[in-house]
Amino acid sequence: MRHILRKVRLGVLTGGGDCPGLNAVIRAIVRKGERVFGDEIIGFADAWDGLMERRTRPLTVETMRGTLPRGGTVLGTKRGSPFDSADGVERVRSTMSDLGIDGLIVIGGNGSLTVGDMLFREHGIPVLGVPKTIDNDIEGTDLTFGFNTAVQIATDAIDRLHTTAESHDRVMVVEVMGRHSGWIATHAGVAGGAAVVLIPERPFDIDEVCERLVRRHSRGRFASIVVVAEGAIPIDGSLAVPDQSHDDYGHVRLGGIGSIVAAEIGMRTGFETRPVLLGHVQRGGTPTAFDRFLSTRFGVAAVDAAHEQQWGSMVALRNNDIVTVPLDVAAGKTRTVDLDLVSNVAEIFFA
Repeated sequence: MRHILRKVRLGVLTGGGDCPGLNAVIRAIVRKGERVFGDEIIGFADAWDGLMERRTRPLTVETMRGTLPRGGTVLGTKRGSPFDSADGVERVRSTMSDLGIDGLIVIGGNGSLTVGDMLFREHGIPVLGVPKTIDNDIEGTDLTFGFNTAVQIATDAIDRLHTTAESHDRVMVVEVMGRHSGWIATHAGVAGGAAVVLIPERPFDIDEVCERLVRRHSRGRFASIVVVAEGAIPIDGSLAVPDQSHDDYGHVRLGGIGSIVAAEIGMRTGFETRPVLLGHVQRGGTPTAFDRFLSTRFGVAAVDAAHEQQWGSMVALRNNDIVTVPLDVAAGKTRTVDLDLVSNVAEIFFA
């Protein structure tokens, strides 16, 4: 039986890219902590920077009213890490000590959860994780909140593009998010009736893509949707892709593979082809009911885990149950699409 803490002071931050459902998580943490345990919840603005710089925002049931359907995060978010500076970890430690923070709840993706794991394992700082990413690429959980919303937005866009593609006998190449994993592309591609889906897990052959579209055209289907994850890559030597630059954190700047693929399809097949980049519209706006509910479950479970002193763990969805798993299960890892799912389900419906 774990020791149950009563009335604690919890810090909360949101890290990495914004994601539909973040406010729902924060709201649930506040509601369970304040109303059930009498906790005080302190929000840190702008991720790790706010924690190190002691920029706080009191979080109460009253201040969180009306935030359940709102996208983004009331705390603000950005990339970065305490490990980016020599004194970053000590600044985190001193902030938590001076403000009387008993533990920190980090709502973030692969990067933020990896930082949280390092702070706990290497420096003994009490951290709990809540997995967040529209890409659904975090190990240890069946789903992340934000993914369902992103898939729905992408599917709605594909549905709309079908009508214009059919009106003009065009091929529409839709680029969706997915740096290292093709979850959004696979789910939205199947749900939206795409003819081809290209994902990072399986390098593509542009000749094969064009052959599929030509076969489809020969059967009287003169309009097609091709869904491309932003991290999709061609088989070596099959398609020239320009060298890509990197951002301040060493990440490759993605975006543009859809335009390259569209140009090649048009040149090789003669079909009128148009690229469509959905971009950050997939991150923004109102979360779906599914994501609001999952976010709420995660937030409630995070408070329970804090009171049970399960530091160094992450709340997760497993077989529709909310459980806790060690943070190091997710840290530094990427959950990729099962290629059997692509072969046995998705590709049955592709051209």
